[in-house]
Amino acid sequence: MEFVVARNPDADSSLPFLIRLPVGSRPVVLKVKDTWPRTAKIYCHPAPEWPSESDLDIVERIPVTSCVRRGVAIDLVLDRRQENRSQFVFTKARGRDVVFWQSARTRKQARPSVKVPTARAAGRQLDIVVDTRERYAWNFGAQQAATTKRALPVGDYAVEHNGDVVAVVERKSLEDLSSTITGGKLWTLLAALAAGPASAVVIDDRYSAVFKLKHVRPLAIAEQIAEAAVRYPTVPIVFAETRQLAQEWTYRFFGAAVEHRVNEAAGESLLAELPTAGGVPPAAAAKPARENEPADPTTAEVRAWAIKTGLKVSDRGRLRPEIWQAYRDATRVE
Repeated sequence: MEFVVARNPDADSSLPFLIRLPVGSRPVVLKVKDTWPRTAKIYCHPAPEWPSESDLDIVERIPVTSCVRRGVAIDLVLDRRQENRSQFVFTKARGRDVVFWQSARTRKQARPSVKVPTARAAGRQLDIVVDTRERYAWNFGAQQAATTKRALPVGDYAVEHNGDVVAVVERKSLEDLSSTITGGKLWTLLAALAAGPASAVVIDDRYSAVFKLKHVRPLAIAEQIAEAAVRYPTVPIVFAETRQLAQEWTYRFFGAAVEHRVNEAAGESLLAELPTAGGVPPAAAAKPARENEPADPTTAEVRAWAIKTGLKVSDRGRLRPEIWQAYRDATRVE
């Protein structure tokens, strides 16, 4: 058995080579862009037939050790020391049949073998809200986080601290980002994200994949991404390479946002206690002091009071306004 590579006699084709795979009694013939997937996977297209070899410019013939179809893939092993193993994957994209040729090296580049850390983000257990419209949602199973589903006004994921949303992430595939840009919805999305707490758009693909997009001008997509960084610098668009790394980046981003909120609150409390130039703390100068004035309760304290009182409340998240009002009424000092 031989794996044969020849130049495509069709001068109008954008795929300059033909390859013949000796699969069983009926060889598979494909038009391809290159002679081997060295740095990236190669797009292939089925060819109607293998032309007469007298009419072909043969590039190379390599003896085949194994060529076996396994499900929707064909595994090819060549009888040579280097560049000897590859795989052809038959799949669908945008409703049409496509074939990709990849080697072990390009598969590793597409899905890097990394082990993400399991330590808590900023040393905290996070409460993450997943939008109810999110399909195939991240579950943060490898991270120390609790998730709940709820409709979010913007974004696909959010993190809460003391009942308040402190960060939001919009998750997109590269194809989804491309359609958002071409459909004119990108600026509306970024404006909504910029108007809220800390926000980001996370893409589960590499930036280099922008320039491999089909049916759109890659340059137009790249320029819109660059313009978005200038117009909305507070909403970064992050290319996280894979689904796993996109989830990990979001988890660390949420942890940093919660830590920042805690530090901001501590800083405000500290400044409120520092004396002004006249020797009077700002809080005291702003309003007369009242003896035995109680501090504002935390969400956890009000939740504990509600449970003890017999009121129905959720285990986490925000409390309903009527619960807060009931607490104020019950603890009001005349």
